[in-house]
Amino acid sequence: MAPTTDETTTQVIGSRLTAIAEEIGSTLLRAAYSPNIKQRADRSSAIFDASGNVIAEAQHSPMSLGSMRTTVMYLIDNPPTDGIHPGDMLLANDPYTGGGQHLPDFNVLAPVFWDQKIVAYVVNIGHHSDVGGMVAGSESGACKDIFQEGLRLPLVKLVAAGEVREDIVHIIQLNSRIPDERLGDVRAQIAANAVGVRGMEELCQRYGPEVIAASMTDLLAYGERRIRAAVAKIPDGVYEACDHLDGTGELVPIRLQLTVDGELLRFDFTGTHPQLANSRNVPLSATAAVVYAVVRNIVDPNLPANSGYYRAISVNAPEGSLLNPRPPGATGERALSGGVLGDVIATALSAAIPERGMACSGPHAQIIPSGINPRTGRVFVDYETFAGSYGARPYRDGMDAVRIHGSGGMNLPVESVEMNYPLLVERYELIQDSGGAGTYRGGMSVRRDYRILAPGVVVSVCGERQRVAARGLAGGADGKLGQFIAVSKGGSRQRKLKATDTDVPLDPGDVLRVESPAGGGYGPPKDRERSRVEQDLREERISAAVANRIFGVSRRRKAAPGPRQTSPR
Repeated sequence: MAPTTDETTTQVIGSRLTAIAEEIGSTLLRAAYSPNIKQRADRSSAIFDASGNVIAEAQHSPMSLGSMRTTVMYLIDNPPTDGIHPGDMLLANDPYTGGGQHLPDFNVLAPVFWDQKIVAYVVNIGHHSDVGGMVAGSESGACKDIFQEGLRLPLVKLVAAGEVREDIVHIIQLNSRIPDERLGDVRAQIAANAVGVRGMEELCQRYGPEVIAASMTDLLAYGERRIRAAVAKIPDGVYEACDHLDGTGELVPIRLQLTVDGELLRFDFTGTHPQLANSRNVPLSATAAVVYAVVRNIVDPNLPANSGYYRAISVNAPEGSLLNPRPPGATGERALSGGVLGDVIATALSAAIPERGMACSGPHAQIIPSGINPRTGRVFVDYETFAGSYGARPYRDGMDAVRIHGSGGMNLPVESVEMNYPLLVERYELIQDSGGAGTYRGGMSVRRDYRILAPGVVVSVCGERQRVAARGLAGGADGKLGQFIAVSKGGSRQRKLKATDTDVPLDPGDVLRVESPAGGGYGPPKDRERSRVEQDLREERISAAVANRIFGVSRRRKAAPGPRQTSPR
């Protein structure tokens, strides 16, 4: 007879599972060697049940969830010929063989055994700053297929019965321009999973694997009940949306037909552009992960982070399309496409649920400076992304300077940049007047200026929303476009870079300016409360000219000081 659990036990176990997932991510953050993981926090972690269902996901990067799911399911369907044993950990990064979404993301998976039976899996992802390929950083719009993007690893044993396979580690190091970082980060991922395995074993020791399995089943069922109840309140119908990638020269449409049918949501991306001969393609696992993330954000932000709510959602993207490429399609910059994809999903959901709608958002901007660091005499690769911003909603301004939809990671702290690389950050700020005007203002974008301090530095850039702005909603204005600008030493020459420019040479003293795109506004600007406009003015979010021209609010001048008063003795 299968064990049953009460609600209290299920909630306690569910909270502990989430805590273990968070602990895996925290351990990886603290143990990592590279600034990309340690300071940018470009990592994810999750717990899966023995059947490959997501049970608990740490709040890091939702897009990576699809990658982890694919790796677990691939292992279940294709176990190693020598079997899976306690103490094993497996590694994969290839989107076509064994899980992954793009090659810099290393998926490290550890089965959890109890009484010689797998009861769960713990998984973490770390984004590695360079895994080889034709361009430093292993991401570039110049890559025409995945072979040019770096080292491809099918699902292989990284740790066998508790012993690290140094041959696999050496292969990884030999294919990276910065091998010490690869060694440190791989070992950090191993350590993080060890913490997760120990946490799961302690949970089994306390409650028993049968009770934990029953609680996992209950948690999934709760997620399904909750999403179905929320979807049932949405008017049935077909809602369409379309937006465009603009970062590769041509305008590339992403089309969606969303069908709301009772308790079900069907996302059909038929009509989306065929896969591209560059790195903006999005593997199907990433497409699904963005759908799940945006649904959770708009339909019910309190949905549990498990596979239960996926059961009310179907995703169809034609094979060979931008959102479901065939090998050997390059996928390195799939997160940038995912930002626009998220807007398409949000636009369709906004039509279905206007009271929870969201204007379009500004995705992140990416740079990868590289060269020789004169302080060390060794190669450096500075992989950085800069937050865009969210679009406004019917009840609040968009969030400033934040990664959007399924994307995650932070801006690299200035101190880390200047300590690790021959770069000087001269300017770092929110861009005034960038958020789309509206009753509620779109989120503001970020500007950061880099002074180059070494000879021989080159930079590769990637961006979206540099020609097609984040659209406002319900009368709100569009957000500001993003851009990359190279400024010569002394400022006599400025050159706007294309969003796919690769290995652009920069001389000592040159400045690279990065401006991420901003979010769209919601509602007519004339309906914005005067107190909000005045607050924006005080905080210098908008200029006096914009306040006057768009909102009809003039800056109040301070009264001239009167004669000085003295008190009688």
